[in-house]
Amino acid sequence: MATAIAFVGAGPTTIYTLNALIEALGNLPGRPDVNITIFELQSQPGLGTPYRPGWNDPAMLSNIASVEIPPLAETLIDWLGRQDGDRLRALGIDPSGVDERTFYPRVALGRFFLDQFTQLVERARLKGIDVHVRARTKVVDIEVEGDSLKLMVAPARLPQSIEWFDYVVLATGHQWPEEPEVRPGYYLSPWPASALQRIPATKVGLRGSSLTAIDAVVALAVAHGQFECRNGGALTYRSKPGHEKLQITMMSRKGLLPEADFYHTIPYIPLSICTEAAITSLIEDGEGDILRRAYALFRQELQEADPDYAKRIMLADLAPEQFSDRYFGERADVDPFEWAATNLAEAKRNFAKEVTVPWRYAILRMHEVMALIVPHLDEDELERFDRFLKPIFVDDYATVPHLSIERLIALHRAKKLDVKALGENYRIDSHRADPGVHVLIDGEYHHYPVFIEATGQRPLDVDAFPFPTLIEQEIVQNAADTQGCSVKGVAIDERYHPVSDDPAARRIFCLSLPFILGRHPFVQGITSSHEMGLVVGAELACAIAIRPSRSPVRPEQQPGVSL
Repeated sequence: MATAIAFVGAGPTTIYTLNALIEALGNLPGRPDVNITIFELQSQPGLGTPYRPGWNDPAMLSNIASVEIPPLAETLIDWLGRQDGDRLRALGIDPSGVDERTFYPRVALGRFFLDQFTQLVERARLKGIDVHVRARTKVVDIEVEGDSLKLMVAPARLPQSIEWFDYVVLATGHQWPEEPEVRPGYYLSPWPASALQRIPATKVGLRGSSLTAIDAVVALAVAHGQFECRNGGALTYRSKPGHEKLQITMMSRKGLLPEADFYHTIPYIPLSICTEAAITSLIEDGEGDILRRAYALFRQELQEADPDYAKRIMLADLAPEQFSDRYFGERADVDPFEWAATNLAEAKRNFAKEVTVPWRYAILRMHEVMALIVPHLDEDELERFDRFLKPIFVDDYATVPHLSIERLIALHRAKKLDVKALGENYRIDSHRADPGVHVLIDGEYHHYPVFIEATGQRPLDVDAFPFPTLIEQEIVQNAADTQGCSVKGVAIDERYHPVSDDPAARRIFCLSLPFILGRHPFVQGITSSHEMGLVVGAELACAIAIRPSRSPVRPEQQPGVSL
């Protein structure tokens, strides 16, 4: 009997895992005897939450250039080249501006991934792989029963059924409430963006200053006005008649804006000191003190990459806490919009001349290597990493499209946008009788009739894990209980299996972002989907090659609905 594999979710993580699996199966002798079922709660599989129309406003931009997106059936730039001008314009893309370094609207990436997903499914079927795609179908629960994984499946408007599989890949993606306005005027997230359209032109507060918050700001701005650029001049913003009262305040602890995307070489130039091998060695040597020794390698790499920067900030003498202060210090002493304008001008010049700022590029290349230590840090080390080093890495790799910065500056010049520093001792009170929230900053309350939490996806506790029976069976366990520190999420090993004494855990892969972020803080975005997909796709192919299916076809199993 065929080996049965279920994917729960049909976004980029499943797409890249499926791509890796198909390629690996192609290297096996003979025709693969495998049956794949892909369950997707939404009506259109293949888009992914960060790129779905309606969930995202057409004005929202992705923060990954086409050159950085790992290819599937084709590269993004090749796919764009196949589209006619009318379709590109409908996706918010200027046909004359298509370039591998350009940032495109999120909904355009959604159409790309949908097309790649469709091609992948067809390619799998041509190779003799049985693939079923089940849209508008919720996997309610999962249970280990003998050598099989039992899925309780609820198709839209149909009775719940039971289906059986040998392996399950959980790729449920971001987890947000379907209705973000959880109390009058208080939005737990900026998604779906369509919900922001009902917000009136009023005083709006947002917690966050990353691209998530920028997305929300832009969605509000285009709902109440428009951006204009005439005769090649600076971008401006103009309110619609009757919508002039819109006033947005972005808030974060430091009160800083993200920096503009900077030019750098792709693929990355290899590191020489703070390498994956060096970090792996200090993790495995059993000597402990991992954070201090890893930070020493980080500091040496940064010193070698940019001696002038290292000398200017006196890097050789800086502990992580002091380095964090120096990294953000210059920006914190300048008005955020003045800094944004200066930084944007520098970034544009560097792109035009293909100039890389060495220290920025070194930090960018090291963030994934330094992430290797996080699952191995003790409680105190993890707290120091999260407080002082993680914000630096996030700030460096989460730079934003130049157009995003231009929009923020235009809104500020139109007196529609400000940035406020919350500090460390602020309070947000959302439980008063009036709509919105009251924010306490430095002993003074500020009322916002509308307030949006826009800090991005946060790690979720295991209690929010959507398949409770796996928790009851101790297949899925709290990361804090198994990994020695108070971190949210599900405990997984290096192959993305749940950490459990039960051998059934080897047949489950947990790639669900909110539940692995706690110990894997940089596992976000398309490149992470690709990297996780390579690991899981290869392991699934190996398992298919060495063992027969253990799952009989049960009479109550429902037939798949193909694309």
